[in-house]
Amino acid sequence: MNKSTIKALYFDLDHTLWDFEKNSALAFKALFKHYKIELKLDAFLEVYVPNNVAYWRLYREGKIDKEKLRYERLKTVFDQMNYKASDSLIFNMSDAYIQTLPQYNTLFPGAISILQALKPHYALHMITNGFKDVQHLKMKNSGLLPYFETVTDSSSIGKKKPDPEIFNHALKVGGVNPSEAVMIGDNLEADVEGALKVGMHAVHFKPLRQINPTHYKEIEQLVELTFLL
Repeated sequence: MNKSTIKALYFDLDHTLWDFEKNSALAFKALFKHYKIELKLDAFLEVYVPNNVAYWRLYREGKIDKEKLRYERLKTVFDQMNYKASDSLIFNMSDAYIQTLPQYNTLFPGAISILQALKPHYALHMITNGFKDVQHLKMKNSGLLPYFETVTDSSSIGKKKPDPEIFNHALKVGGVNPSEAVMIGDNLEADVEGALKVGMHAVHFKPLRQINPTHYKEIEQLVELTFLL
């Protein structure tokens, strides 16, 4: 990657800038209290997190729609934990979760400072597989929105990362060629490999320090971007 030719940076939102796991835990804590869920939150999250990842993968692959994603991830967890939850509770809690989640605004350490450092030198853009209204609220409430020139979301485009179409659309509205852009994201398949396939550069953000090295450019902290760019 020739730094002198890079004009634009494209970021993922969840798990990259916006700390999804922490914010999700806070949202569920509030919902457990409101709906009087008689489960320990930590135990629930241990089951929920991998199930949520699995259902998002199905959604990304086009095998389920967002309504099924929102319902089934909760139902599956309650079933696995042998907790009796009515359909009405699951539907209500699912809707409340979507409304509650964007109210929390924990970002990964250094998120704002790195954007402040990069913005004078690069055009900053967002590509997200999340739902438009929810992602907009997350960015607004966390103070991220002013830093980005464009936000490309899969629900508006009709294609999800790693589909080339969503990357090509984002590049077009950003006014840059693939070779002039870098994608930064946590998901190896959706963010990194998806970007590379359309000719972009990519950086894999691995905040959990997973012990599965790859041949891609990797960072464990956002501040490391200053050394790469």
